Amino acid sequence: MTGLRAVVPSLDELPETIVSRAALRAKDQDVPYAGLVTPTEAYALMLAGTATLVDVRTRFENEYVGRVPDTPLIEWKPLDAAGPNPDFVAQFEALAEKRDHVLFLCRSGARSHAAAVAVTAAGHRHAYNILQGFEGDLDEHGHRGAQGWRAAGLPWVQS
Repeated sequence: MTGLRAVVPSLDELPETIVSRAALRAKDQDVPYAGLVTPTEAYALMLAGTATLVDVRTRFENEYVGRVPDTPLIEWKPLDAAGPNPDFVAQFEALAEKRDHVLFLCRSGARSHAAAVAVTAAGHRHAYNILQGFEGDLDEHGHRGAQGWRAAGLPWVQS
């Protein structure tokens, strides 16, 4: 764990400074939820015990691409579904209360954005999207992995 702390923002600024930066990003990007955090900021909030991470990718991605240890999975859009999980908010509310600070993670930040929008609309005021997600955007060669949680060197496991 010691080597990982080097990539995490200073523990002296937790959590207020990270939350403030996240709120500024949200305002700048005009999103309706509490904020946008980088993967290292999300991890710092988790280490501080001020926020919980929820993975919103598919079970397949979670199992075979990799996952953050001890993180609940609530699929935003199951693999072969025509649309979003109609029970997403109810499943989320079984895990978190409205006062909880929750960080949403997907592959690149798109589904986690939608999840944060949905729970905010349901009255949760402390929803955050993790920028770049678990793998980041496609690069010029059509590959993922140069950005995001894994690329930041944060803890993850794979089956």
